[in-house]
Amino acid sequence: MAGVVRHGSQVSYIGQDCREIPEFLGRNYGHVAKRLDLSFNLLRSLEGLEMFGGLEELILDNNLLGNDLRLPRLPGLHTLMLNKNQITELESLLGHLVEVTPSLEYLSLLGNSACPNELVCKDKDEGDYQRYRYFVLNKLSNLKFLDSRKVSQNEREEAVLRGAFMKVVKPPDPKPSSDGASISPERHYTPLPAGSRDLTNHRGVLGKCRYVYYGKHSEGNRFIRDDQL
Repeated sequence: MAGVVRHGSQVSYIGQDCREIPEFLGRNYGHVAKRLDLSFNLLRSLEGLEMFGGLEELILDNNLLGNDLRLPRLPGLHTLMLNKNQITELESLLGHLVEVTPSLEYLSLLGNSACPNELVCKDKDEGDYQRYRYFVLNKLSNLKFLDSRKVSQNEREEAVLRGAFMKVVKPPDPKPSSDGASISPERHYTPLPAGSRDLTNHRGVLGKCRYVYYGKHSEGNRFIRDDQL
């Protein structure tokens, strides 16, 4: 079939812009495939994958798979690559993988919003990524590799102790105002007192500020509340 590359038990169907797994793929190769590569397609569903019950490796990079992705039970699957899809939430995915991939040892989720890697999320840092690793390892304790990094013994211990509390939470969208306009998340200030606007008035102005700056890149708090004087 056009687009299919097979080498023994390795089957690839890459870059074919398919929106679902073709029926002929399972019919012709499902019984022999140990490794299946479906990268660079337009998959939103994995319907048809049940024909590949003997899979050990599954590559699904660069598709359109989201939080509702479901795999059939694959008892021998040890490697699952889901890089650069549309996964934004981890908990349901990890719970599903626990049920259907009991032998999973290698998992990669790089390039998804659910994986807070600083290379693709400018507002994330190594601390955010490490907490994500603890959460994943708490759910999938048999993993040997997560993303591109080997799982360390220290990570396993921390995952047991604290991983359940390290859930990655997606920040909520700004709430619209009463007139339907959205409130800008960057507007974290209050107007200066009127006395400070008079260029001929050189007296200091003392007022209450409702905000204290806790930015991680700050040089110190920019504002001091009255109760801190």
